[in-house]
Amino acid sequence: MSKYRVRPYDLGAIKTYPLKSRPSKVAVDLFGRPHEKGGTVSEFLQGLPGLLASRNLKELACAIINARNEGKPIIWGMGGHVIKTGLSPVIIDLMDRGLITSLAFNGSCLIHDYEIALIGSTSEDVEVQLQTGAFGMAEETGRGINQAIRDGVAEGLGIGESLGRYLADSKPAFGRYSLLLQAYLRSIPVTVHVTIGADIIHNHPTISPAAVGEGSHRDFLLLAGLVAELNAGGVYLNCGSAVTLPEVFLKCVTLVRNSGRQLEDFTTANLDFIQHYRPTENVIKRPVKNGGRGIAITGHHEIMIPLLAAWLVELSPDTTHDE
Repeated sequence: MSKYRVRPYDLGAIKTYPLKSRPSKVAVDLFGRPHEKGGTVSEFLQGLPGLLASRNLKELACAIINARNEGKPIIWGMGGHVIKTGLSPVIIDLMDRGLITSLAFNGSCLIHDYEIALIGSTSEDVEVQLQTGAFGMAEETGRGINQAIRDGVAEGLGIGESLGRYLADSKPAFGRYSLLLQAYLRSIPVTVHVTIGADIIHNHPTISPAAVGEGSHRDFLLLAGLVAELNAGGVYLNCGSAVTLPEVFLKCVTLVRNSGRQLEDFTTANLDFIQHYRPTENVIKRPVKNGGRGIAITGHHEIMIPLLAAWLVELSPDTTHDE
């Protein structure tokens, strides 16, 4: 006989219920279907499970389609990794389909996009370059971007529009891949949000700190104006910015609400291979706490953004570009 005072729990009084009477979160009608060789993209997407991240991705695509149909903003915030994973043609295509109404960049995104436009390549080996002090010291990058900012800000522009105009005037060899240029040519606003000292162009002797600060603040106010229109159906996506853009977006939200404008019932999303603290709190939780929805999509940009884009194309009324 056991020496313990406590005896094993008696199961005699336990009640059970019929399995079919229990609400369940997973059912066979939500299961995925195997892809068949030679199948279409549409068939592949329709065969994805209607569960978890797969369901969230489709729901995000539906929110974007609804925003376009209702004439609401679809703002894509981007870090440099989106450019570095080769997604510029995908993003430009979404511009043409009316599925991006404005872009918000951090400083890294600006630099990588500019270098792509100029020479068709970007992303240096930081570890190697850092050993000799060469990291970030490309002459054309620092001189060109800083010149564009100085000239544009002097004429009342923000950084995004300044760079778009500069590239349009200079007609770089690979401009067809530049989001800055292609957005400018389509009159799609681009805002650039700079952290002084965080970007390689701040090391360049041609920098004008006053122009960088003024231009970035103008873009902040422009983004706030765009965010103000998200109310009742707009969409904001944060793609690959772990700190700067989530902080800027949150300040735009509070600026709009502080001025008495209603900002509720919109959709936010964070797409990244790690769900960081600030995007989680400042993008997908706090802004939509009292109305709306935040969606976290975890995965590599070079996979998840094309998947989202494919859903957008397939859910559109037709697969042709908007006129």
